[in-house]
Amino acid sequence: MSKAEQRAQMINGTGFIAALDQSGGSTPKALALYGVEASDYSSDEEMFGEIQKMRARIILADDFTKDKVIGAILFERTLGEEIEGRKVADYLWSVKGILPFLKIDKGLEEQANGVQVMKPIPGLAETLAKADGVFGTKERSVIHEANADGIAAVVAQQFDVAREVTDAGMVPIVEPEVNIHSQTKAEAEEILKAEILKNLDQLAEGQEVMLKLTIPTKANLYDALADHPRVLRVVALSGGYSTEQACDLLGQNGKMIASFSRALTEGLSKQQSDAEFNAALGGNIDKIYKASV
Repeated sequence: MSKAEQRAQMINGTGFIAALDQSGGSTPKALALYGVEASDYSSDEEMFGEIQKMRARIILADDFTKDKVIGAILFERTLGEEIEGRKVADYLWSVKGILPFLKIDKGLEEQANGVQVMKPIPGLAETLAKADGVFGTKERSVIHEANADGIAAVVAQQFDVAREVTDAGMVPIVEPEVNIHSQTKAEAEEILKAEILKNLDQLAEGQEVMLKLTIPTKANLYDALADHPRVLRVVALSGGYSTEQACDLLGQNGKMIASFSRALTEGLSKQQSDAEFNAALGGNIDKIYKASV
């Protein structure tokens, strides 16, 4: 299927984007919530093997379909893994009709000016060139305070990376997360919105991005971003909210869809039978889907 058809699916598809991009830092916590303790593996190799089994179980589940899941974000290492004899990105698109995205950031710098910018991303051009069948990327920074200089730095860095991604023929998901526990969350979001609009206006014809943002304190704050001609979709991160909370808040924002990670896997356990696992996952998918449409 052509890029144009994939793009049309991203613009018109109903549902949400599943975040299955647990990386080295977040994998032990994700596995513990899934009922796999640190004592159950003795190396990074075994740890990544366990998280891949979890991902495969989710992707293979009956309810994980393009009718409710438009795309899925993967960790770089996952691109080399296989499901039923196919590379994961190829399986997602060719078998499930779900658009694959790749997490490309390498973590965060220490906090300065109330924010954490991304660490450098060495070898990005090579990574993008090798990302066969991947529709887009995702890259995350974090905003902790309503500091105008810090937020401007986060957004400028995000858009520099986004241009490199669009030049490689992919769609970047720009993710400047606002910490849900910030004492100045609402103010930070107003500054962030203005900075993003400024940077969107500087994109050239044909350069398109998606935005992944914390659900705003003021409902529908980001409607102007969703309506911008350079934006394909605005998606929401769960940011530490429970599935219930995240879905309730998302439901108040008509132009955002979900891109949840922890909220998607809430209540799933390695020890569950396939029927129990599929029922729990199906329930989460339904809740997130309804909040997204």
